[in-house]
Amino acid sequence: MLSAYINIFLIFALMFIGYFLTYKQWFTNQVGDVFSKLVLQIALPCNMFLNITKNFSREEFLQLFSGMIIPLISMLLTFAFSYLYVKLFKVSEGRQGAFATMFTCSNTIFIGLPINLAIFGEKSVPYVLLYYIVNTTLFWTIGIYLIAKDHPQIEQATVHFHPLQVLKKIFSPALLGFLVGVGWVLLSLPMPSEAATFFAYLGNLTTPLSMFVIGIIVYNVGIRNLKLNKDILGVLVGRYLLSPLIVWLLGQWIHVPELMLSVFIIQSAMPVQNSVPILARSYGGDQEYAASSLGYSVLLYLVYIPVLLKLIL
Repeated sequence: MLSAYINIFLIFALMFIGYFLTYKQWFTNQVGDVFSKLVLQIALPCNMFLNITKNFSREEFLQLFSGMIIPLISMLLTFAFSYLYVKLFKVSEGRQGAFATMFTCSNTIFIGLPINLAIFGEKSVPYVLLYYIVNTTLFWTIGIYLIAKDHPQIEQATVHFHPLQVLKKIFSPALLGFLVGVGWVLLSLPMPSEAATFFAYLGNLTTPLSMFVIGIIVYNVGIRNLKLNKDILGVLVGRYLLSPLIVWLLGQWIHVPELMLSVFIIQSAMPVQNSVPILARSYGGDQEYAASSLGYSVLLYLVYIPVLLKLIL
């Protein structure tokens, strides 16, 4: 337990370095964009490919996908609860879609992957990606549709929304790296040691660059500009109470390996997706509300994650 806390502290120390270097103007939004591209298009695909080929045999992998039912059911249920919350607590118009998406979808890569690596090690990566596949699919289908509906004129808000764009987001380089690794494992192909070393060099960039990006985002949101209200509190309830509780309850009903369930619980209780404030702005929604929700969810996570670990480890 102590080693997990220390590892998490080191992960967030990287975030604070990113925050401080942004304050010192070493990092800018443009640098953050470059780091994001490096992670999502180079480092993460290498990380996914290497971990799948290194940690799983063909037989072990074929048993892996049976657990995907838990994140799928849990997220659909959480979307349903977000709809009830909107009606019961009268979430303001113009932010209801962003609310439901932030209530349900979590930051499974930029924070989720480093945190799971810190707690459980590389053996958690395939389970991290299973949750990521479901989370990303629902985010870029149901989530983006709901965010677009926040615009007062839905026809105008969705004019740039195209199924091919959604497929491109779902089949990201990270997922493609995973799928190539799956094919490699299923075909039982050998992995040259030189190639494994090369992929490891690139894959090891994932954690520090991811946390630098979070630090840049938190700085640019502006801690002083964060405004707490009942709609933000609702997002935090969804992220940190309801989502992990639903996953845990499903895990008592659907039998999966203990490590898989623990990873799913951690993944379900991550901060808000980085993309929501950008999408809210693009579709004419409440960008300030989305950015404040993101900022609060990241800052609260520092206090929340030790409590969650105490409960599940």
